Amino acid sequence: MTEATAPAHRGARLSRTARRAQLLVAARDVFAAQGYHAAAMDDIAEKAGVSKPVLYQHFPGKMELYRALLTTYADELVDRVRAAMAHPGDNHERAQAAVAAYFDFVADEGSSYRLIFESDLRGEPEAAAVVDAALRRCIDMVAEAVTTDAGLDTPRARLLAVGLVGLSQVTAQYWLDSGKTVPRDEAVALMSGLAWRGLAGFPLIHG
Repeated sequence: MTEATAPAHRGARLSRTARRAQLLVAARDVFAAQGYHAAAMDDIAEKAGVSKPVLYQHFPGKMELYRALLTTYADELVDRVRAAMAHPGDNHERAQAAVAAYFDFVADEGSSYRLIFESDLRGEPEAAAVVDAALRRCIDMVAEAVTTDAGLDTPRARLLAVGLVGLSQVTAQYWLDSGKTVPRDEAVALMSGLAWRGLAGFPLIHG
């Protein structure tokens, strides 16, 4: 186990960075299990094995803690999509990498994915701003690749990017909710194949 995910004992000495990471893991588990409104700071402190004053030293309130948690995992998703768009292969391989980024995020961070896309706080402006910004960054990266490689103008490139991101998000979520009955590699191949058959109509114009 890493320092951030290992069970903590009350009073254990950790660096500020390690303690913050540990508190975020505890908060993720509590929020995912109870939802934002039902979760209490007491529950998170108990889960982390710290006193409430220690928790408040890092996060002055529940919303600040939740926003930090959303930002952490939204950034993780953006990083995965960025890596997919930087894939050195051809357009087909990059489309597959983009779909795989969402499936891998769901598989590795299932509860974090639910916090971002299924939160009972999704309608709150502070939480929505974090998620919406992450989605825009993902769409921007895909749109930039489409614009460069297919020579489309910005509105059309963004429309295709929204389609690819939306397809990846919805199908990855369904795959998780349905119990991963289709093996991950096969699921990614199926959905990236569907996406590619559409994107292939816009051939690469810049070698």
